[in-house]
Amino acid sequence: MEEEEEEVLCYLDRVLEEEEVFEYGDGELDPISPTHRQFKGDMEKGLEMKKLVLSGFLASEEIYINQLEALLLPMRPLKATATTSQPVLTIQQVETIFYKIQDIFEIHKEFYDALLPNIQQWDEKVTVGHLFQKLASQLGVYKAFVDNYKVALETAEKCSQANSQFQKISENLKVKGPKDSKDCTTTVSMEALLYKPIDRVTRSTLVLHDLLKHTPKDHPDFPLLQDALRISQNFLSSINEEIDPRRTAVTTPKGEARQLVKDGFLVEVSESSRKVRHVFLFTDLLLCAKMKKTAVGRHQQYECKWYIPLADLTFQTLDESDTSHSIQVLPEHEIEEMKIKISVLKSEIQKEKKAPKGQSRVERLRKKMNEQESWLLLHSPTIPFRIHNKHGKSYLFLLSSDYERSEWRESIQKLQKKDLQACVLSSVELQVLTSSCFKLRTVHNIPVTSNKDDEETPGLYGFLHVIVHSAKGFKESANLYCTLEVDSYGYFVSKAKTRVFRDTTEPQWNEEFEIELEGSQYLRILCYEKCYDKSMLNKDDNEIVDKIMGKGQVQLDPQTVQSKNWHMDVIEMNGIKVEFSMKFTSRDLSLKRTPSKKQSGVFGVKINVVTKRERSKVPYIVRQCIEEVEKRGIDEVGIYRISGVATDIQALKTAFDTNTKDILMMLSDMDINAIAGTLKLYFRELPEPLLTDRLYPAFMEGIALSDPAAKENCMMHLLRSLPDPNLMTFLTLLEHLKRVAEKEPINKMSLHNLATVFGPTLLRPSESETTKGQHITSASDIWSHDVMAQVQVLLYYLQHPPISFAELKRNTLYFSTDV
Repeated sequence: MEEEEEEVLCYLDRVLEEEEVFEYGDGELDPISPTHRQFKGDMEKGLEMKKLVLSGFLASEEIYINQLEALLLPMRPLKATATTSQPVLTIQQVETIFYKIQDIFEIHKEFYDALLPNIQQWDEKVTVGHLFQKLASQLGVYKAFVDNYKVALETAEKCSQANSQFQKISENLKVKGPKDSKDCTTTVSMEALLYKPIDRVTRSTLVLHDLLKHTPKDHPDFPLLQDALRISQNFLSSINEEIDPRRTAVTTPKGEARQLVKDGFLVEVSESSRKVRHVFLFTDLLLCAKMKKTAVGRHQQYECKWYIPLADLTFQTLDESDTSHSIQVLPEHEIEEMKIKISVLKSEIQKEKKAPKGQSRVERLRKKMNEQESWLLLHSPTIPFRIHNKHGKSYLFLLSSDYERSEWRESIQKLQKKDLQACVLSSVELQVLTSSCFKLRTVHNIPVTSNKDDEETPGLYGFLHVIVHSAKGFKESANLYCTLEVDSYGYFVSKAKTRVFRDTTEPQWNEEFEIELEGSQYLRILCYEKCYDKSMLNKDDNEIVDKIMGKGQVQLDPQTVQSKNWHMDVIEMNGIKVEFSMKFTSRDLSLKRTPSKKQSGVFGVKINVVTKRERSKVPYIVRQCIEEVEKRGIDEVGIYRISGVATDIQALKTAFDTNTKDILMMLSDMDINAIAGTLKLYFRELPEPLLTDRLYPAFMEGIALSDPAAKENCMMHLLRSLPDPNLMTFLTLLEHLKRVAEKEPINKMSLHNLATVFGPTLLRPSESETTKGQHITSASDIWSHDVMAQVQVLLYYLQHPPISFAELKRNTLYFSTDV
């Protein structure tokens, strides 16, 4: 039962955290953010959105009333039998379990009956604020219900165990379906129904946010709805005052390095869980430490977890790899979702800095961001770095990049070339060494943004175009390829890979890649020799067995990179020189839509022009690319995310534009990432986004709705409003992307990854609607606000049950039955 109560409190805490976004520094509520002002001055659209919100809420209110009614149904007979010679429950037990349910039912029945006619006779004169204000004023009944909730559940459970008749009743309560639905009754447990009132208060609060967004400030409803929201929020705060103590980042003066060669934060897998450790490489040993928790104001200390003398340290070869270390990798969409939260927090912090009295809120947001970035650093690394003590245990670290692993390995191997003696430290020596770590360390803080000064460069947001030309300096022929990494959220990620150039000392790749940057400051290039020996290949997906021939990195200087011309550079690595060129495009420019001058082609031509000319429902290019990807690319790791070679994509673009006869032959021979890139390019170059400029503001409004029923109503209504060629093409692409995501265990592309790739491509307006009349401070602001919402719109449809064209057109009003 305690777990149940904890779950409820966590749920309410989560909602309260979401509510915080609506506060100003001085405590006043501002439920309307500037980015949601699209409909201001357009009364009809505002009214339509308000009606959609209310219709959805009314539908869910009907279901809620049916649920309360189902709870009340057994209450009367149970009460009646309580005074007989064979009672199922005592009067006291009945009153405890069903405490305040009758009152809550009557409140909502009265509210529903008053709201229904207002929606049926909807016009601009309708007011509903008084109904919501009255509903909020009766929340005292809910307070009494919540206070009794834990006891009610315990009593119900005890009675079930003691009385089989009551157990049968409590497990089989019948809930009626909505009037308009074909669904009959559903069977629900009493425990599930008793949770519904708690769920309902948070739901009502979300609906009030949505209504305020779509109610002009001069409308008579506005002050009443604002008052109802204030009452609801105060109520939620009163029943959930426990706030978890938040951790703070530790900052310290910089110390001097003595015998320390290298140190840094690594993720260790210990007892099947991930722990952040500070690892110190001294001239004769490797020490793994963790920061000790000390009282406030006390000097910070490290605690030694283990150490290995370098004389005893070996790197495990793959065949003797310890299989007891299972590497648990989180689904990529969870990592992506956390990035979204961090991006939103970053823009919130920038906004609050400019607001009067915003400083205390900035601190709160920073703490939250620190936690989320720390979580990201803990869960994103997947590349194993195994260390072995030849007289004892093995240890496993996870790193985010092969570059780092290679750096640690090389530093250790360099020290091991010296004549090392095995050493054993006494407990006193170990204590002295560990306490000196604090002063010696060169890496002071976990690499998260919240530890940086605001003046530090925020990095680049947009697309980096890189051509890997060639490499020289190899002593003997080998099978060679390069990978490209950029930093993202404090760690490096691999973004592109050239093809393998076989048996050569001078590989000529000449391949171009488009890499997305998320606040990136560095580009790394790693050169590998490909291993074709199957016996060397490890079962572990994340183990890279190919040999690193060289590695190097360059800083992405905004001045150099942001010129329109290509900038040529050379990275020198272990005597090898890799030649490459790069140029940067800001996110705004890269997604600019320019109509084609040649209307006979398909790229840059309106979709209805193409389908009319082809006499097709979905453009030929879309059908062919999808078919080819499903034929041989659905198992490809990173399909749609890994860049195709730019020259291949250009060749396919020309072929489709000129309607070349041998296009099918070209498709079957072409690298699958180039075909995926061509499909993305087609949508990106449409003169108007697939989901249209006209509906863009409405999609932004719809996805911001908090109430599920209102959101469902709105999002389906918007699909119906699309022109037929756009809708058919969108639904075709949607089903294809769902099929790609079904293979996520193999291709590592979740629905969320696909939404991130395609969202901006399908929605980004021809002329940025969001920047009209607004002062956008930086590219990261645009990314955080608009692009995040675009990703969420596509994700909504990807997560939705199958949508059929015919059914969508048949339904004039779409009601959700989900509560």
